[in-house]
Parts: sequence; structure tokens; C-alpha cells
Amino acid sequence: MTVGRHVQTLRNMRSVQEKGLGARIQGQIVDPEEKRRYVRRLFGGIAGRYDLTNDVMSGGLHRRWKQLALQIADIREGHVLLDLAAGTGDFALRAAREGRVERVIAGDLTLEMLRAGKTREHAEAVDWLACDALSLPFADRTVDRVVVGYGLRNFVDLPQGLSEIRRVLRPGGKLVALDFGRIEPKWLDGLYLRYLEISTSVAGWALHRNVESYRYIPESLRTYPAQRGVTELMQRLGFVHCGHLDLVYGAMAINFGEIPD
Repeated sequence: MTVGRHVQTLRNMRSVQEKGLGARIQGQIVDPEEKRRYVRRLFGGIAGRYDLTNDVMSGGLHRRWKQLALQIADIREGHVLLDLAAGTGDFALRAAREGRVERVIAGDLTLEMLRAGKTREHAEAVDWLACDALSLPFADRTVDRVVVGYGLRNFVDLPQGLSEIRRVLRPGGKLVALDFGRIEPKWLDGLYLRYLEISTSVAGWALHRNVESYRYIPESLRTYPAQRGVTELMQRLGFVHCGHLDLVYGAMAINFGEIPD
């Protein structure tokens, strides 16, 4: 990139910030129906480079975190696994490669993400399904494990989404969810959110020429109950053995819980 283009990029980003990008995004994700449309449009637009962006933004660490989440899920021979809000199917493809599961399903609201996932290696071992997390197309007690990677924040009604997951899980079934978290103490969390505002804006512009494409992350975090709130919500909804594992001092976290036998 030339110096001139670099300067212009910084000016464009500053202009967007001055116009209140965060407030504009917040305005589009407050109402559930508007958020559903916003999320579908946003992820549809970045599906082609979604996997590359995850690698760049996490330095490849998301692969280790996902592997850890699958270990916590304790997937066993003959299980039915649902990778919900699957995106391009990272969890589903990993589970399919291990070969123990009876059936692997990758479900997502965004068709473009599913199409991108179907082009990946071992995609034929996965059932790709367009679905809404708030109304899952499965009978009660038919799934053994549900894994969610960076998707709980996108649910337009988190309690309803978790209730649906509980409905489809069999007794002894388990939910494991990896997502961005919140850091303690509060002053450090404020710095963390500011860092996310800057880093996601830069990544969005560099990889998609769209500052907003990943700025959604810190904005969605502001209204997300994060790891502690999700643990409490799961307990209220009847999950047992609930908890969370903080990663990178809580900047990322894995939530988990089980259905009573």
C-alpha cells in the first residue's frame, strides 16, 4: 500500500468513527427482527473471507480454542452433533474428521456461510442446514451435543435460543459455546473494548474494505451478558454442571452445561 493510499484509508476510518459508527450499529441490533436481518446481511457479505479473517484476527489461536471446546464437549461414539450458528462449519468439520459421531449437522441462518462451508475439505461428511436458532427443526431430545462458535452473541433472543438448545438435547447432552468474553476489572474491560473497536475496524477495512464488517463484534459485546451472564442464564433454564473457562484473561471464554439425566 502506498503512503497516499494509507493516509486515505486512515481518513476514511476516522470519518466513519466521527459519524458514530458504533451508535449506528447499535441502532440496528436492538430490535430482534432488525438484528436478524442485520446479522444475515453482515455475515453474507463476509462469508468468502471469513476463515481468513478469523486466522488474521486471532493469530490462528481460534483453532486451538475450538479444539479445546470440542474436548470439553466430550463427543463419543454414535453421537449426533449440532454445530449451531456454524458459519463455514469449523466445529462440524473437525468433528467429522475425528469420525466418532453418527451424524454431524452444521446449522446457520446465513446461506452464504453454508455455501462457503460446503466447498471445504470433508464437507460431504456434514449435513448443511439453513435454520434459525430460535426455532430449531429437530424433535425434542434428538441431539447429543450442541457446539456454538462465536454465535451466541448473534442470537436475537438469547434465552429463547438457549431454551431451544435445551429442548433438542437428550438427557445427559451437553452445550459448549466459544465466544468473546468480558474482562475484569471494569477499567481493563473498557480498554479491551476500545482495542476491539480499533482492531476490528482495521481488519474490516483491510480484508473486506468495510470498516463495519467486524466492528459489529465490540458493539454486540456491549449488550451480551458474556461468560458469567451466560452461565447464570443456563442455570436458570435448567442446565446443570454449568460453568465457563476463561481464555486470554477472559477476552475469550468457553461456556458449558449439561441436561440432567
